[in-house]
Amino acid sequence: MKQIICLIAVAIICSSPSVLAASKCDKQACSQVKADIREVEAKMRSGYTVSQGTRYEARLRKLRDKRRRICR
Repeated sequence: MKQIICLIAVAIICSSPSVLAASKCDKQACSQVKADIREVEAKMRSGYTVSQGTRYEARLRKLRDKRRRICR
């Protein structure tokens, strides 16, 4: 009986608008980070100077770390 009550409570909490909104926001943020990564990678494929390469690599590192945090 306690398990059923717990399952119902979890279902209600997970279906609340705030949880769903956070999930949608995470998906949008994840999509944006992935798009940013693709953009930097495209720039790198077109060629770059040494200083640009350093900046691109640093930017990719930050974006990939961010992707690991938000995209699940």
